[in-house]
Amino acid sequence: MLKSFTIIAVAAVGIGVGTNYYLQRVPDMPKLDLNRWWGDGDKPNQEDETIRPFKIIFNDTMIDDLKMRLRNRRPYTRPLEGMQSEYGMNTIYLEKLLKYWQDEYRFKERADLLNRFPHYKTRVQGLDIHYIRVKPEAKGKRVLPMLLMHGWPSSSKEFDKIIPMLTTPRDEYDFIFEVIAVDLPGFGFSEGTNKPGLDPLHIGILMKNLMNRLGFEKFYVQAGDWGSQAATHMCTVFPDDILGFHTNMPISIKRISKLKTLIGSLFPSLVVEDKYRHRMYPLSDTFSYLMRESAYFHLQATKPDTIGAALTDTPAGMAAYIFEKIGMASNKNQLHTPHGGLENLALDDLLDTVTILWANDRITTSMRIYAEAFVTSEIFIIYEIPTKVPTAVIKFLHELIYQSDFILRDKFTNIVHSTTLDVGGHFAGLHTPKELVDDVFESVVEFIKFHEKNYK
Repeated sequence: MLKSFTIIAVAAVGIGVGTNYYLQRVPDMPKLDLNRWWGDGDKPNQEDETIRPFKIIFNDTMIDDLKMRLRNRRPYTRPLEGMQSEYGMNTIYLEKLLKYWQDEYRFKERADLLNRFPHYKTRVQGLDIHYIRVKPEAKGKRVLPMLLMHGWPSSSKEFDKIIPMLTTPRDEYDFIFEVIAVDLPGFGFSEGTNKPGLDPLHIGILMKNLMNRLGFEKFYVQAGDWGSQAATHMCTVFPDDILGFHTNMPISIKRISKLKTLIGSLFPSLVVEDKYRHRMYPLSDTFSYLMRESAYFHLQATKPDTIGAALTDTPAGMAAYIFEKIGMASNKNQLHTPHGGLENLALDDLLDTVTILWANDRITTSMRIYAEAFVTSEIFIIYEIPTKVPTAVIKFLHELIYQSDFILRDKFTNIVHSTTLDVGGHFAGLHTPKELVDDVFESVVEFIKFHEKNYK
């Protein structure tokens, strides 16, 4: 009997040690092509590295065609009795938005507003990349470079409220930011690739090369959504070049993080503070939420070109699809309202987003990132490698996923600043710009302290 117990105990310990080793093992960095060509055809002997001024134009031909399509669309099926946004986009509410887009949205004025910042384009690894670059009036303060990266379905437009705030001096800080707000490849005014494989990892590499092109060897990053994933990979591959990473969508996808999440469902106090327990548990609530809201993710991760083809010819259909997702991500608890969360954002900001998508025919190219993110083995290896880059996280109330710092430290070993708020949602730059920017300034102070302490 004792002998049997001993064998079982030894086997259990062995399994536990083996499992822990497997979950905690850090793989070797894969060999990556840091200059992979994403442009048409083969890489030329001499690349065009010129930087060209760019101006956003919503031309009359595009505007007239868009309005014609909005006028000539079919009438919508009304929501079921007693339903608001539970089944998706409320078509009565949608009618109001489309009428405003057709009759009242001021295309030229909105383009002029976007053009208040200096815009540029340059070719990086074969793709024409659009970005905004704003240099501040330093007034005796240190100027720190800050790269801003958005996610789907956005563009650099998502940052037009926070750019002035980041570049305006504050008395309590001795630094200010020079901002580079980029459109990811296939988004906004940036060119998409016709080659498979441009996942968030390789987007991160491309963005690093863009910053080097602009003269920045080391810089700070702020990002959310897919931009945050690209930035996370950038921090993992180039840890000595990223001075600090601020994210409003922090996620660790490491195996050990998944196990901790499961363990926390049984013993939540081991994983998350009691006051934030409801944001992670019970897992049944999380699974119900994912079942309700993640169909678009699965569709775009498997057949992006199908939904792209369905939407690319209809501005009304594209707007309905985009609006419903933006609304849910802004407040997931407002399905019982006609707007489904959309009224947390300004209507003109919403229409800027869909107008940019429509004018540049970016619905398909932007959705392909979902499919590319789950294809290559390289990206899954990178997930398991922690980064030493000092990191700051801000967790808004209605962000799509919540993870405790205990879990996030599996990936981000040096979290130097963490903020959890009871307001806001996924599109922080448009929804809660002041809270986001205040946290960026506070975080950079901690980044500087981290470097002063560890790299004297």
